[in-house]
Amino acid sequence: MRRICILGGGFGGLYTALELIRRPWPEPPQITLVDRQERFVFAPLLYELLTGEMEEWEVAPRFQDLLPEGVAFRRGAVQSVDLQEHRVFLAEGQTLEYDALVLALGGETPLQGVPGAAEFAFPFRTLADAQRLRAHLQALEARDPAQAIYLAIVGAGASGVELACKLADRLGSRGQIRLIEVGSQILPGFAPSSRKAAQAALAQRRVQVELQTKVLGIEATGGAPPFRLQRQRLATQEMAVDLVDAVLWTVGTQPAAAIANLDLPKNERGRLQVLPTLQTPTFPEVFALGDGAAVVDATGQPVPATAQAAFQEAGYCAWNLWALLTQERPLLPFRYFSLGEMLSLGADTAVVSALGGLTLTGPLGYLARRVAYLFRLPTLEHQLRVGWSWMTRPLWQALGSLELTGALVGRPHRLH
Repeated sequence: MRRICILGGGFGGLYTALELIRRPWPEPPQITLVDRQERFVFAPLLYELLTGEMEEWEVAPRFQDLLPEGVAFRRGAVQSVDLQEHRVFLAEGQTLEYDALVLALGGETPLQGVPGAAEFAFPFRTLADAQRLRAHLQALEARDPAQAIYLAIVGAGASGVELACKLADRLGSRGQIRLIEVGSQILPGFAPSSRKAAQAALAQRRVQVELQTKVLGIEATGGAPPFRLQRQRLATQEMAVDLVDAVLWTVGTQPAAAIANLDLPKNERGRLQVLPTLQTPTFPEVFALGDGAAVVDATGQPVPATAQAAFQEAGYCAWNLWALLTQERPLLPFRYFSLGEMLSLGADTAVVSALGGLTLTGPLGYLARRVAYLFRLPTLEHQLRVGWSWMTRPLWQALGSLELTGALVGRPHRLH
């Protein structure tokens, strides 16, 4: 029996496992998926947890509930990989042997470059990050309602812009949000239509955007607000200090720590070099995809490290693994096909910029984004459960409002 070990349960790893089990194997392989957490996180919808638009089970279902028979889940952190002996060592003391290996360990938010960022900033990449930020926001909201809540978001890429809009809608008039970007524009690399819609959404929500501004450090104040953020405007070299209740960090992506220790070719950013077939050059039985891999497609073009790309890579990775182990078909070079861009711009609006110049904004964009992501959820069963939840939630909310209104109307009044 062939043994396939998949390290990492993000888009690349989980969707590779789901595709592998559908292939026509002469003899079913032993497939093991390893991840540090017990839940898969559909990262593009993580922001909805902050506004209560979605629940945790919708955004982060358990691997055990997603994986079909034939795919085993092992929770653990990868400590090392012996590429010569085909063994994976987990920090919990377990050892896994493999005939083929998939490296889909994802990325991490780099926090080491700015003093105080690792100690005080809030990254936003995992379910634990969302839970930690949500708890912090709840504590801030429990203060005097007249007291403003000051937030700084570092990085005006997709994550920073989506966070700024969602948090502005959540906090309302109490929110004082500053979006800080070292570059000259928000959403670098995005379509002009997406950028224009995002600029309008930020302005409507009174988010203060600081471009060409570098964060120099974060310190604890010992009081309220609890953090002091130092920044510099690059054009004038002017220094400024902000007192804030939280600093959210969305700048950059670096490969997972386990990737750095692998004796495999890497590029200057530490990402694994791979062939267009997603195989590593020195070990053809080892595949890599997602944020930790420097993927180039069949035309030699670099592939962006996005959820959309990882989703497509997973299909090719599964096919090529099957082709390699069965010797029934040739391996295929990866061909990336951009499907456009989608950004949430608040609790009820989004922008969808599709191929051909079609752009949807506002509630229509919000609906299109929701439907597109619904069909990207990992299994049909989860799609049906989440779809039903989305359709019935407004009804339950309306019934809850009627019950509350009835209770207030029916409350006895004291006569004086």
